[in-house]
Amino acid sequence: MPNIKSAKKRVLVNKTKAMQNKAAKSALKTDIKKFEAAVVEGNRSEAEGAYKVAVKAVDKAVVHGLLHRNNAAHKKSAMTIKLNKLA
Repeated sequence: MPNIKSAKKRVLVNKTKAMQNKAAKSALKTDIKKFEAAVVEGNRSEAEGAYKVAVKAVDKAVVHGLLHRNNAAHKKSAMTIKLNKLA
């Protein structure tokens, strides 16, 4: 445990930020899984709605630094291909 006041604060801030990042990443994974489930069902309209939500969530994750932009592009590309095959 740190002794210096600023170091103590840093430990608390890091803990808070880690929890926020974990919650945001979990929400992102949930959105992607909802899209995947709609694709497996074969429901085109539901999949399109879930696709829009998932792509928006991926883009937000990049802005917040949770995902690298190339990783986000890869995820979006894979989702787009799955959606287009659903036709």
